[in-house]
Amino acid sequence: MVCRPLAWYSRSRSVRVFNRNRGLRQLAVAASISMVAGCGVFSSDSSNDGKPIVVGTTSEPSTLDPAASWDNSWELFRNVHQTLLNFDTGGSEPKPDAAKSCAFTDSSSTVYSCELREGLKFSDGHVLDAKAVKYSIDRIRTINVNGGPAGLLTSLDRIEVKGDRGLVFHLNQADATFPFVLSTPAMSIVDPEEYPAKSLRQDGKVNGSGPYILESYKEGDRAVLVRNDRYKGIADLRNDAVTIRYFKKSSEEADALRAKKIDIIYRGLSADDIVDIEDNEKKEGLQLIENATTEISYLVFNPKDPWSSKRSVRRAIAQIVDRPALAHNIYRDTVEPLYSMIPKGLVGHTTGFFDNFGNPSTSKAKQILLEDGITQRVPLTLWYTSDRYGSQTKPAFEELKRQLEDSGLFTVKLQSRPWKTYVDGYRKGEYPVFGRGWFPDFPDADNFIAPFVGEQNALGTPYTSPEITGQLLPESRRESDRGAVGEEFKEAQQILLDDARLLPLWQGKQHVAANQDIGGAEVSIDPATMMVMWELYWKTSW
Repeated sequence: MVCRPLAWYSRSRSVRVFNRNRGLRQLAVAASISMVAGCGVFSSDSSNDGKPIVVGTTSEPSTLDPAASWDNSWELFRNVHQTLLNFDTGGSEPKPDAAKSCAFTDSSSTVYSCELREGLKFSDGHVLDAKAVKYSIDRIRTINVNGGPAGLLTSLDRIEVKGDRGLVFHLNQADATFPFVLSTPAMSIVDPEEYPAKSLRQDGKVNGSGPYILESYKEGDRAVLVRNDRYKGIADLRNDAVTIRYFKKSSEEADALRAKKIDIIYRGLSADDIVDIEDNEKKEGLQLIENATTEISYLVFNPKDPWSSKRSVRRAIAQIVDRPALAHNIYRDTVEPLYSMIPKGLVGHTTGFFDNFGNPSTSKAKQILLEDGITQRVPLTLWYTSDRYGSQTKPAFEELKRQLEDSGLFTVKLQSRPWKTYVDGYRKGEYPVFGRGWFPDFPDADNFIAPFVGEQNALGTPYTSPEITGQLLPESRRESDRGAVGEEFKEAQQILLDDARLLPLWQGKQHVAANQDIGGAEVSIDPATMMVMWELYWKTSW
């Protein structure tokens, strides 16, 4: 009897185990229980106890300092640092982690109070108290890295410390999303004795209070994590050690999985590898899990570039781009076309770019340019990162280049850089048009608009929109019932559509591939699509 991975469902995501011959099947909890009973026993007494689980990914951190990161570095921070709030397994609402309790303590949602757990310490034994929490969040705003996480704290006025364990966050406006902000790894609590107040830490070391200690780190190669016995929080560790291996190419990590040099892959699987593993799970002794996520891919237009600053050029590109061709021909339907910045599954999702532009049309795009007096081929340089989003990124941009040039309206040059230098480039405004992916900070439509607008945003590219930042977002944040804010987000998206400064391309799915010896992969992806390593474990079966 072959054991199949179990799929547990939650409000935050649906998880599917799929087989091409049978199609997608959703597994009910009752069926899952039956499978456990009939298929085997999962044991913490496995012969693999203590052996590190080796996780492969193409998602290497760009920094080891939380004050500098509003990107994939969070994936490491989530496992080695602690935040006041976090998500429990299967949950979509922030729960206390370093905090014992947190709540709004006024009727206007502008005062948010937290009490820390007793006896918290950093992994080096230093005391973690309320002053350390205030210090950690204050230094984000003091250092204020361009494109960094300070943009998440626009609603925060000041932090008040109440004794050793009490904190009061005074907000400058009502913000029902503030608990979600506190749950992001950007708000990781760092040791004031190790992290400078006014500059980034530069020694390549990490001191946290999270579930794991970063025992060693080799840039571009691996991060070695071991259990932190001083940890007190929401996570219930099911293993003692995890090693994260960083790969430059999707094919390399897939080969490593098949060769049993790694045990599980998180991020970076190519469409070809996904389909191949799907077809050969049983033969290769692998399991493939698909998580429905809110990951998106999009283009960003630089308002300082002489061509991409023109609204007509941006709208002409929007009229030409063929998303279904991109999803089918390049990604082999492992992603789906996206026509709004807010993805499917969240309140406020629309299909605005399809409703407005319809199917790809060269004649309509030409008319848009002619109305602005543009009769020549428009020269553009499209930038993408060569190692962040998997091996399909290069052919995807080659497909975009083909679509634009086949229209006869554009001449396109492609350029790429590794993620670490790519980030520096877009923060400095060096790219006319560039590709980005977005893995949500938290599961709310706010997080697919707010990070991209304002003078200071996650893209390092100022996008001034007073109606969004001064009216629509503040109005939506006054509403604690997040299901009741659809109209504000629809209005905000109409502004994004009219400006065409951001062009959504596709919505992804999270694929995790693992050896059959690994359990817990089904519940290891949190609402922000980060892997919480503590859910992984070795399993035995008969």
